[in-house]
Amino acid sequence: MSTLLNSLTTELRRGTLTLAVLSQLRTPQYGYSLVQLLEESGVNIDQSTLYPLLRRLEKQELVTSSWDTSESRPRKYYVLSEYGVEIFLQLKEEWMKNSKQLHGLLTKGEDDELN
Repeated sequence: MSTLLNSLTTELRRGTLTLAVLSQLRTPQYGYSLVQLLEESGVNIDQSTLYPLLRRLEKQELVTSSWDTSESRPRKYYVLSEYGVEIFLQLKEEWMKNSKQLHGLLTKGEDDELN
């Protein structure tokens, strides 16, 4: 892949990763469980990308975190705040609308191109 294509692909993925992460935080998740959930859906995310994203979402008050120390290994769990649920639902609606519009643009005239 060319450097330009890599750069554009990274730019395209950046916003989708935020939405993907928010979509999985309706129930409490810790970092590794979140990575697994996303990967099961075909969304690959490095821990070096995930943890800064989670910290940013927490700073923006979209998610809250809490430590579970009941097991031998303490885990920090993240979950959507009430505000986060509100924002997630609005982002999801916006994404669905944009996806539909973009799909229309990308597939317009495809039959003509293939002939």
